[in-house]
Amino acid sequence: MTAAPSAETILARCDALAAHTEEPGRLTRTFLTPVHAAAAAEVRRWMEAAGMTVRMDGMANLIGRYEGKEPDAPAVLIGSHLDTVRDAGRYDGMLGVLLGIDAVARLNAAGRRLPFAVEVVGFGDEEGVRFARTLLGSRALAGTLDAAALDAADTDGTTLAQALEAFGLAPDAWRAAALDPARVRAYLEVHIEQGPVLEHLSLPVGVVTAIAGATRLAFALGGEAGHAGTVPMEARRDALAGAAEAVLAVETVAQEHGVVATVGALEVAPGAVNVVPGRVRFTVDLRAAEDAARESALEDLRGRLQMIAARRGLTLAAETLHENAACPCSPSLTDLLAEAVEDQGLPAHRLMSGAGHDAMAMADLCDVAMLFVRCAGGVSHNPAESVTAEDVAVAADVLSDALVLLAERPPFHLQEPRP
Repeated sequence: MTAAPSAETILARCDALAAHTEEPGRLTRTFLTPVHAAAAAEVRRWMEAAGMTVRMDGMANLIGRYEGKEPDAPAVLIGSHLDTVRDAGRYDGMLGVLLGIDAVARLNAAGRRLPFAVEVVGFGDEEGVRFARTLLGSRALAGTLDAAALDAADTDGTTLAQALEAFGLAPDAWRAAALDPARVRAYLEVHIEQGPVLEHLSLPVGVVTAIAGATRLAFALGGEAGHAGTVPMEARRDALAGAAEAVLAVETVAQEHGVVATVGALEVAPGAVNVVPGRVRFTVDLRAAEDAARESALEDLRGRLQMIAARRGLTLAAETLHENAACPCSPSLTDLLAEAVEDQGLPAHRLMSGAGHDAMAMADLCDVAMLFVRCAGGVSHNPAESVTAEDVAVAADVLSDALVLLAERPPFHLQEPRP
């Protein structure tokens, strides 16, 4: 019987997956590409070696199933994603999939079956790089994917529907990917923290309490372009000066409301060194663990920007680009993960996730919980992404223990109400 992989083997597998890239010299692996297929084929081999039967659903999610004591038992899902951002690190997403395989391999090596099946999911798309639609894989599995997403096109004009067909999947097969909630007991996800909290606390892992809700907006300030040498300062309607004040207002609102907010892009027109800017478009990304705090901060921000525009004689327009409600993790599952952490002789620090994860989509299907793994400097979406074998070993032990603890608990799914 094959032994479970060690932490060093898990990290070596992360390295192996990083070799499947569209851009030599840096890691980029997008949805429904040949490198996605190659990475999935490698993960399939590892799943099969761990004792799983493997299938790919109609949204190109790779799913390995390890049966429970009774055939066709409801499943506990463990998952994360196989796609990356451009010029990515090698642990975001992939580490969670490989830790899920490790948990099953441990059961298989011990010849142990649980009261439920375990399914490990490598979601085909979470990052949304190719089609500018995030969580495509997990939304399909949760049964919440909007059919309109099939019309989304990449930069070459290929639609999602066309890409699925070119990948070898039937055009409507994605509809059958949706799981029956009665067949799912819970969803667990392990992910690098993508932040500095655990490192600051000198802790290898932490338990996630909620995934922040996020609103992304584009604001446009309109003024009047003019000659930089001839328009007096007091007569100017300088859109960029207004935008500079607006950026500082975003920072102030975030600090006062206890949320996080970022102006990530500014577009200045006409954009010439000797012309007073007549129009500026800027983005705002605002996130909070509680929707009430996010909505309050947004209302305050809109009011402040309107006052800035009025005082400076500028027009203000706003467009909502993206909105996701906050996703609280299941209290029962969170407590269970905390217990598994404490079983390792560690404090179970609880923290919020400021980044989005597949668990957000899966929460529409079943109760969810997440475990974070410390990453060096909190760096992510970056080739410098780094974890240690020691921390990975702790995460592997926690996940395996959590499955055992879950096997001892009464069955539950979607019992805890969510807003």
